[in-house]
Amino acid sequence: MRPRVIVHAAVSLDGRIDWLTPDIGQFYELAATWREDATLAGSLTICKPGEPIPSEDPASLAIPEVSAGDPRPILVVPDSTGRVRNWHVLRQAGFWREMVALCSPRTPQEYLDYLAQRHIKAIISGVERVDLAKALEELYEQFGVRVVRVDSGGTLNGVLLRAGLVDEVSVLFQPCLVGGSSARSFFRAPDLTSPDGVIPLRLLKVEEVKGDVAWLRYEIRR
Repeated sequence: MRPRVIVHAAVSLDGRIDWLTPDIGQFYELAATWREDATLAGSLTICKPGEPIPSEDPASLAIPEVSAGDPRPILVVPDSTGRVRNWHVLRQAGFWREMVALCSPRTPQEYLDYLAQRHIKAIISGVERVDLAKALEELYEQFGVRVVRVDSGGTLNGVLLRAGLVDEVSVLFQPCLVGGSSARSFFRAPDLTSPDGVIPLRLLKVEEVKGDVAWLRYEIRR
């Protein structure tokens, strides 16, 4: 068994994620619709290259205190290369009760030790890369995760969608057109070269929300 997976994104009317300034409060208020058990975020979303990382303090190595019945979701990040080194910052943000890294057998042992020292759990699956299907099953079995909301850019969304691991797509269409020639959309599938890979959807809901934003929800047709 695996959890229900929802991709939730804010895009321009022409489907781009460049140069947008969406209402972040609105975005996460609507995201609360699903009462997610886990937030699945890409490593590049969580740790943007070039951004300085604040130093750790002794509290970063302490076992986090989590009360019984804590309603916050867990944060899950696929990171088989050991890119993410700002877990302490994410923990201090207070949005999540627990952190889980998705790794593969090729993940450096140094990084696995780094995670263990900071009491961040790791799920190891796959061979060269993380097997996301297996990892989702482990989240279901080990952590009781039933609903996952994906909070990421087009790369992770694309991998999940192409692997048939997404159940619902939620899009907040912002009242703007970006144009340009950038390929940055909320669904990247560079290997898609024919109509055979097009993913059919079934409309679940259309709603106009604050700021002339159109909120569309779709179910993946199996």
